[in-house]
This record gives sequence, structure tokens and C-alpha cells, in this order.
Amino acid sequence: YVAAVYEHESILSPNPTALVDRPSALELMGRNLDIYEEQVVAAAGQGAQIIVFPEDGIHGFNFTRRSIYPYLDFVPHSHFVKWNPCRETYLFNDTEVLQRLSCMALKNKIFLVANLGTKQPCEHTDPRCPFDGRYQFNTNVVFNDAGTLVATYRKHNLYFEYAFDAPPEPDYKLFDTPFAGKFGMFTCFDILFFEPAVSLIRQYNVKQIVYPTAWMNQLPLLSAVEFQQAFATAFNVNILAANIHHPTLGMTGSGIYTPVKSFIYHDMESYGGKLIVAEIPVISTDYKTNLEPQKTPGNVSGKGNEQLPPLFYAEMMYDNFTFVPVWGKKGELQVCANTLCCYLNYQRDVLTDELYALGVFDGLHTVHGTYYVQACALVKCGGLSFSTCGQEVTDATAVIGFQLWGNMSTPYIFPLLLTSGITLDFADHMGWKNNHYFISKNRTSNGLLTAALYGRWYEKD
Repeated sequence: YVAAVYEHESILSPNPTALVDRPSALELMGRNLDIYEEQVVAAAGQGAQIIVFPEDGIHGFNFTRRSIYPYLDFVPHSHFVKWNPCRETYLFNDTEVLQRLSCMALKNKIFLVANLGTKQPCEHTDPRCPFDGRYQFNTNVVFNDAGTLVATYRKHNLYFEYAFDAPPEPDYKLFDTPFAGKFGMFTCFDILFFEPAVSLIRQYNVKQIVYPTAWMNQLPLLSAVEFQQAFATAFNVNILAANIHHPTLGMTGSGIYTPVKSFIYHDMESYGGKLIVAEIPVISTDYKTNLEPQKTPGNVSGKGNEQLPPLFYAEMMYDNFTFVPVWGKKGELQVCANTLCCYLNYQRDVLTDELYALGVFDGLHTVHGTYYVQACALVKCGGLSFSTCGQEVTDATAVIGFQLWGNMSTPYIFPLLLTSGITLDFADHMGWKNNHYFISKNRTSNGLLTAALYGRWYEKD
């Protein structure tokens, strides 16, 4: 099927905490929706059957609970209501944004996924009802090619979004398409948690995901395109990921991903949005994922090295990693922390004057969210001193072949492989062998930035 995602540079309110009236809010959102409309026409013109827009693309961000209120539409959050906002404008008040989105889908005969702020009144008899008598949700909406609202999803894992409420229970939201069967959806920070992302994929055997996001890149392990690809690979799904484009805030990185190929956009230099249109195969549901351990003969052995390289500690992604330097043209290394041991066999084409290190972390990550990580990571350091390992690096020249493995305690491993210029590479082999998860590459296609096994041990969150 042919899919489109649009990385949008949103027109932002100059002062998001100021209180404005509904007409002023609609005027600002209308300017963003004008751009959406152009992109829907362009995507449909290239044969796209579905288009995905980013999180916060219509209203922007950094609002307070009060200041976002005029920007909120009312959305009936129920699968019983069959509603076409473009054709039935009179059914509910405060649905101007939904009406425009619905009309775009209808006019261009395309499935459309967008993210907006929504409101839902609640009774004070509801113990969870906020003090102001309403819920405010970060919401994805899906319209089919006739403009009918077919699904709504309320973001579950909010990322410092004080204007919004989390829904009382996670939404598992699916919608059906004639071209690729059922799709699931979640938003931005949700991708790092069991609920609802993993749960949705496992319970409903979903193979296509739509994913609006407003992601701030964090190298070396959580760049948007890097993690989006890893997720598609780990769960054997297609992901249509649309990010916001605000390089000054570290936000870029969108793509259309299959487990073995991707069409990405990552640009921290230029301004303006970017439309990606690509044809991808529908994944059949009987395919084995990389999450299932496979028992095969063979053993993991670390040969005794006469001179062991020194252990050192450095901060990476706000976590205290234990590292060993990766010296020489080839070698075998291991490094352990808590219950996790990471092993590396490597060979380089040419010895460059770049420092690489093999790092391990097995613990609770506590900055900008709390979640348990098990990671084995081969990274290029920022400079030649040990203290630069874990820094954000975007360019590298060393072409490296490697096998990286670890005795991970969780089945949820995201294989990261990032090369110079924030480009993606694909492993030759990966999977479980003797209770170790491994990833191997004969030779990277470009200078290596990061090769890592990023494990999420959800039970220990």
C-alpha cells in the first residue's frame, strides 16, 4: 500500500500561556490546517491511501491547562457514534478542527490521522473528574476515505504535558482499512512503555502502526528515526511515524518503516516541513518476531585476554554506564553491570583516530521519565578522552563489522544501528541464541555511531 507521513513545522503561538478566545485559537490552528490541506492534496496526488500528521502539529505546545482550553475540540470518544464531521457539522459544538480534517479526508478519498487537543465534560460525582469539570486529552483521530471518524486515541504516557489528563485506562484503538487490514495507534512517549503500545500489538496481533509524535532527539540511543526503526524491527510491524520539525528544539525525524527497510527524514539544519510517500508491503500476521527466544546450539565464550582494557564510567543519556574502550583493529571484549553482561567481537577496516567504547547499563532510568533499561551499546565517543563517551555524536568515519550480544533478562530488545549523519543501517542477523540476544553486521555501510541492544524490562518500572 502507499503511505504518507508529513513532518510539520508548526506555526506556534508566540505566547502559549496567554489566555485567548476561541476565534483567535481557531485562526492560529487554521494556518496549520491550511498547510495540512496542501499536504493531503500532494499525498493523494502521489497515490497515498493514508496520511499521518504529527503530535501537537495543529495547536503547538507549552500551554497551561487553562491557556490550551480555547484550542480544544469536543470529540465523542465512543465507537458507537458513527459521525462524519464534514457532512454533519451540526451534531456537536466546538468541532471546527475535526470538520476541516474530515473534509480533507473526504475530498481527497484518503485515510487521515491527526493529533489535536480535545475536551470532555465530566461530573463531579466522577472521582477522577478534574477541578474544572472537564477532561483534557492529547488525542489522535482517524478519518476514513469518506471523512467518517473511525477511531480516537487518548495519549496514555504524557511527557510533562500539564495541559492534559491521562485517560483512566489505556485506550487500545484499532481501525480497519481496505488496503492493509487493521492498524493500531499510540503517541510519542507511549512507544517506550508496555501500555498501551506493546499490549496493543500483542493482544490484537497488529502489524501496521500509525504514530504521531513530537520527539526531542537524544543521541546516542534515542534519536527519533533510530528508535522508530528499532521498534518496527523488534515487533515486526510497519510504522508510519510523523514528527514535528523544530530543529532548535531538537525535534526532527519521521519515516515510513518496515522491519527491513525505511524511508526516513532527519534534518536538523533546514526549515519547513517534509512529506514522505512510500509504497510498503502489508505484513502478514503469521511471521515470527525477533522477540521469541530461539534455542540453537553454539556457545558464548569470552577468550581470556592477556591485557584487559581498563573499565571506566561515564554518563550517557543521564545514566551511569560502565564502559571499556574499543582499541585496536579487532578484538573481543566484555563488560558487566548488575546482572547484565555485554560481549563484543569487532573488526575495523582501517584504524581511524576515533575512540569507541562498549558500555553497559542495567537499572532504572530516572530523568525525563522513569523506566527500567538494560542496554549494551557500542558507541563512538565525542572525543579521545574517556569522559566524552556517551556524548551526542552525529558523524563518524570508522566502518566496523561486529557481533554484539548480552544475557538480557527481558524479551523486549530494540536493536539500534545508527551510522554517520543520522542514517540507518540494518543488521545482517539478530535474535536469541542460548539465552543471549545478539545483533551482527559484517560491515557497516557508513561510519558507525551506535550499535546497541536497548532492552526494556517493563516489569521493573
